[in-house]
Amino acid sequence: MSEHKKIRVGILFGGQSAEHEISILSARNVLAAIDPARFEPILIGIDKSGRWLVQDAARLLASARDPRLVRIDAGPAAQLPSTFMAPSTAAHSIDVVFPVLHGTLGEDGAMQGLLEVAGIPYVGAGILGSAIGMDKDVMKRLLREAGIPVTAFRTLRRAAFDADPQRACRELAALGFPLFVKPANAGSSVGITKVRDAAGIEPALRHAFEFDSKALGEAAVDGREIELAVLGGHPPRVSVAGEIVVSHPDGFYSYDAKYIDEQGVSFEMPARLSAEEQARAQAIALKTFEALECEGLARVDLFLTKQGEFLVNEINTLPGFTAISMYPKLWALSGVSQQDLVTRLIELALERARERAAIRRTL
Repeated sequence: MSEHKKIRVGILFGGQSAEHEISILSARNVLAAIDPARFEPILIGIDKSGRWLVQDAARLLASARDPRLVRIDAGPAAQLPSTFMAPSTAAHSIDVVFPVLHGTLGEDGAMQGLLEVAGIPYVGAGILGSAIGMDKDVMKRLLREAGIPVTAFRTLRRAAFDADPQRACRELAALGFPLFVKPANAGSSVGITKVRDAAGIEPALRHAFEFDSKALGEAAVDGREIELAVLGGHPPRVSVAGEIVVSHPDGFYSYDAKYIDEQGVSFEMPARLSAEEQARAQAIALKTFEALECEGLARVDLFLTKQGEFLVNEINTLPGFTAISMYPKLWALSGVSQQDLVTRLIELALERARERAAIRRTL
């Protein structure tokens, strides 16, 4: 394939969310996995102030793998021709965007809306699926409506908490202890606190409200943490299951356990499940993916209780792509290399764009 016929892939990363650094690590891994014979990557980093900056591939690949040490480089500013912020030399020829953005303004439908308006194909769920997947409250209510079992939860808004903190704390205490308090719209375990008694609820809520105006209290589940990866298509495919075993002092799969403490967590790959349990988990993951209007990719996180019941914890519509992230690991375990996985995700984005182009939009 000649150089000028390569598909130009805009890898978009960083962003204005608490998961900024994890996004950089994910972009590094996507760049390393992209097939250079088929694709020409164009790197666009969004710094914490919202500036879109052209990034250098060699520098990104050489960057540290510790989220405390990575950053968006002060490269040349990306321009805004044709309603899409991209390098001026490449904007009119970008074929597809791979948004490796985690958290708010990245995987919550905001970026997807911009790309839809600009007419740029992109990897991952659309506006609706992205917004649903990001909001844990709406996500759990829709799953419950679809008959998919979820963890017990209560939702609180900041205004109600400010009006009567004691009443809000009593509402969450009804879930029992321990419980988890978390922002409704966040990922990578940002803003989550494990609460062991009533005295811990108020500070946990105040911490969660630093990251969102809506918070959830969720009953802790005494069970195993099982994760599955879904790859879109007609029909979607589900990977084998993996299990997360946490030994970190936080007592759960926290940000530090995921990305800082190399000894904080271990993985059972594949998970020790019977054939029946594996099939049941895959069916639930697929049903979750479809019920929440997802496309492209997602990671579905389940709990397996001691009674043998699977409960959906959450879905992640732009799961981490770092070197230690479960999504690419689960597909590798299922026989799909990272290069093939990235290629298929880009192909799915282009296929969806062709399908949407055929939709009639005028009378």
